Amino acid sequence: MIVYATHAGGKYLPFEESLRLDPTTPRGLYVNLTNRCNCDCVFCLRQKKSMAAESSLWLEREPTVDEVKAELDAAPWPVISETVFCGFGEPTIRLAELIELLTYIKKIRPQMPTRLNTNGLGELYHGREIAADFKDILDTASISLNAATAEKYFKLTRAAYGIKSFDAMLTFAEHMKNFVPHVVLTVVDHVTPPEEISDCRKICDSRGLTLRVRAYEDS
Repeated sequence: MIVYATHAGGKYLPFEESLRLDPTTPRGLYVNLTNRCNCDCVFCLRQKKSMAAESSLWLEREPTVDEVKAELDAAPWPVISETVFCGFGEPTIRLAELIELLTYIKKIRPQMPTRLNTNGLGELYHGREIAADFKDILDTASISLNAATAEKYFKLTRAAYGIKSFDAMLTFAEHMKNFVPHVVLTVVDHVTPPEEISDCRKICDSRGLTLRVRAYEDS
């Protein structure tokens, strides 16, 4: 699926089916750009979650910008509360397309909140600071923190860039603060022990960032 909605129980549904289940409640519209990822997290749903063919987030090929725009043009905007770039891959790998689509959403729906769910390694991937690219088109950056130390982070994420990935992710979060109104770092409960969540909160507090504890999904 290129665009989809989420429902209770970790269900990812095409919007047509989502509307059949509930035609009126506002919900997020999620945009899936790629299967590619520069992490290989031990807890990632892409390794654990079985999905029906009609609701799979695995892409047979990466959609073009025009294909995504067509999906957005046909979207049921009156019941959409937020547009989120997420999926089973890392959206910043397709940075140019991501920026073009965020710009397009702000053009056709200026008041629509936009969010990016990211592992925060886009600057390592592209070899430059990319935070300024999101100025005026992104409202929230949700960045996966996952752990309180570089060693634990690398053990969990198996990031392509090794142990330096942790500091690079935190630096990216600080860069984003200068251009994006809301920057949130996330950890996953049942994956991150309570005492480490406390340490993660201290890291966020020291950098003026917000911590969010995400619920773990195993199905």
